[in-house]
Amino acid sequence: MPHPPVVTLVQSPACHLCLDAEQALAELAARFPVEVRTVQLDSEEGRALVALHRPPMSPLALVDGVFLSSGRLPRKKLAALLAGRAAAMAAG
Repeated sequence: MPHPPVVTLVQSPACHLCLDAEQALAELAARFPVEVRTVQLDSEEGRALVALHRPPMSPLALVDGVFLSSGRLPRKKLAALLAGRAAAMAAG
C-alpha cells in the first residue's frame, strides 16, 4: 500500500511566508493523508536541502524529497497533488 506523501517545509526565522505555508499545510493535512515535516533553515538538514535545491526565497517546500516550491506555497497545486495521491492510496 502506498504511503502518505511527506511534505517538508524548510523555514527561516521571522518569515511571514513560512508561517503562511505552515497554516496552509495544517489545513491540507486536515483534508488529505499527508505527513508534514518542518526543518529549520539553520539546521544541518536545512542547510543541506538549501544547498541542493537553491531556493531563491523561503520557505522551501518538498514533496517526498522533490522540489515543489520556494516562497509562497502554491495551495491549489499542492491540494491537487495530495488529492491525486489520496486517490492512488485508496485504490490500493
